Amino acid sequence: MPITPATAAHSTPEGTADAILLELVDEKGVTIGTAEKLAAHQPPGQLHRAFSVFLFDEHGRLLLQQRALGKYHSPGVWSNTCCGHPFPGEAPFAAAARRTFEELGVSPSLLAEAGTVRYNHPDPASGLVEQEFNHLFVGMVQAPRVPDTQEVEATAFVTAAELAERHAEEPFSAWFMTVLDAARPAVRELTGASAGW
Repeated sequence: MPITPATAAHSTPEGTADAILLELVDEKGVTIGTAEKLAAHQPPGQLHRAFSVFLFDEHGRLLLQQRALGKYHSPGVWSNTCCGHPFPGEAPFAAAARRTFEELGVSPSLLAEAGTVRYNHPDPASGLVEQEFNHLFVGMVQAPRVPDTQEVEATAFVTAAELAERHAEEPFSAWFMTVLDAARPAVRELTGASAGW
């Protein structure tokens, strides 16, 4: 993980990463504690705070990312532009902007809150469970991407029609359609009716 001001507190003086802690929440999204990342995803899963980002270009196309093949959770599947977990005490908006830059090497030119969604999605391949209270963000991206190959295998811009075709033929993350459907009202407001979202 790149060392940034937001992640420096989570690294040792030698630069090696400590255990990553997630913020546990109740059903209303109120913080109730912390748990180590992998432990929080072990069945049956612990409800924790997360975020999902959906960035679009000026043509209303969604930027997808294919998760790196070396990731322990959902490797190689396609998903939304960026997703992850705030550090304990970190604002979801700040975490979303931070991770988008860390994973894709680009900062959104616009980023806006798009609500929250709570879900429980087991991952059949890994056996891990996504019990998440997810903060949604939509925005625009205009600069070229420079993905971190440890995090991202590939990226692609897709129209709504192209996404439907790709989703029918290729593996996507277990949570993808849940977060996309929850974000659709904000996506439509951002991209306009003609984009088809």
